[in-house]
Amino acid sequence: MCIRDRSGELPTVLNQLSHTLKWQDELFAQTKRLLTYPLFILVTVMLAIAFLMVFLVPELVKFVEELGQALPWSTRVLILVSNAFVHYWWLLIMLPIFVVLAFTAWVKISADARYHLDRLQLKLPMVGNVLNKIIMARFSRYFALLYRAGIPILAAIKTCENIVGNQVVASALNDIHDSISAGSSMSDSFRQAGLFPSLVIRMISVGERSGELDQSLMNVSYFYDRDVDALLQSMLKMLEPALTVILGLVLMFVMTAVLGPVYDSFSQMPL
Repeated sequence: MCIRDRSGELPTVLNQLSHTLKWQDELFAQTKRLLTYPLFILVTVMLAIAFLMVFLVPELVKFVEELGQALPWSTRVLILVSNAFVHYWWLLIMLPIFVVLAFTAWVKISADARYHLDRLQLKLPMVGNVLNKIIMARFSRYFALLYRAGIPILAAIKTCENIVGNQVVASALNDIHDSISAGSSMSDSFRQAGLFPSLVIRMISVGERSGELDQSLMNVSYFYDRDVDALLQSMLKMLEPALTVILGLVLMFVMTAVLGPVYDSFSQMPL
């Protein structure tokens, strides 16, 4: 992307671009911190479950069967899972890897697949809201920088199509570009796209009337930056205990299915 200093504000633009790159780096680091602990807990519990399925459950099942105790449904399900771990461990390892690689290749090859995946990401509970705010903040900030540097609005919109990182939003920007080229105002074009939040549309309308579109867009970026930071912090606080509880329930089910029949067998033994 080549920016010519048509407005005489190139030092200001470069300074704000530096802040933008720092914001993106901090956002990436914060997201990485958000995922590190849950992934660590998930891997640890999966390893513990695999150990139970491969080594402990088969031995306990033999012991229960020797006692002639009727097995509850939870134990029968656990036996099926244990047998799958013991006899088809290679498939349990290779199948997820194959599915991920095939899906990744499909998304890279098919533009429609990438579009639908990006649409799905925007509709995911909580995650979609955060992702949408990140995209809006990124778009607003870069659009403001391009406009402040003297780049024409239509050229700035085209450049932002490659920056937003989402095919759904990029397609909407392409439609907006065509609408503005046909003579519509910016605010009307963004409103007709049906994808951009009311805050973005209002601030664009204010910027059109006041002649300070870049400042209006920077205000949008500021609001979304603040919301993204608050949402990520909130998700981090909620995700750790929620994942711990969920995985704890899984382990409780495993232990109950394993130890329940053993306890019943001992309770039925004559004193």
